[in-house]
Amino acid sequence: MGQDIVHWYAGRVKYRTEKMIKDFLEEKEIHHFIPFQKVFREQNGKRVQKEKPVISCIIFVNTDYVTALSIPNKSGFSVSYIYNSDTKKIQTIPDKQMQDFIFLLDFSDSVIRISNTGLKRGDRVRVVKGDFAGIEGELVRVKGHKRVVVRLEGLFSLATTYIPGEYLEKI
Repeated sequence: MGQDIVHWYAGRVKYRTEKMIKDFLEEKEIHHFIPFQKVFREQNGKRVQKEKPVISCIIFVNTDYVTALSIPNKSGFSVSYIYNSDTKKIQTIPDKQMQDFIFLLDFSDSVIRISNTGLKRGDRVRVVKGDFAGIEGELVRVKGHKRVVVRLEGLFSLATTYIPGEYLEKI
């Protein structure tokens, strides 16, 4: 693996540091993905809007290997990258898988759900019609309905809402 090739990497960070790390990465112009959602909370009798990470303690950076490793040193934040136990190197996430993952998270809170459960592996499928056209993942049944799951190995999975069988093709 070349040191200057750009890959997606996933890292674990300390609780409630995601926003500071996001600001640091933006300042250094390092391509990244740290999804946030707006939540409303009651504070001192008032309804206050706050941002919180969609996935606590996880960041994604899209950069070369050397830059990825330098982020903890330059930022002052603790970043522990996810390692592949077979290769003993930092786990890379394929571009297509990351694009599908970003699309599903950006699409809508109401049509996806984050799943940390050990979903059983099914057929690899591509959605050919509808809002999720182009998404590739595994076909699973959740609550008795067909869904397409995009997995980030060793981390978690995202599942779509129900997708009719005629919208899917096996790959």
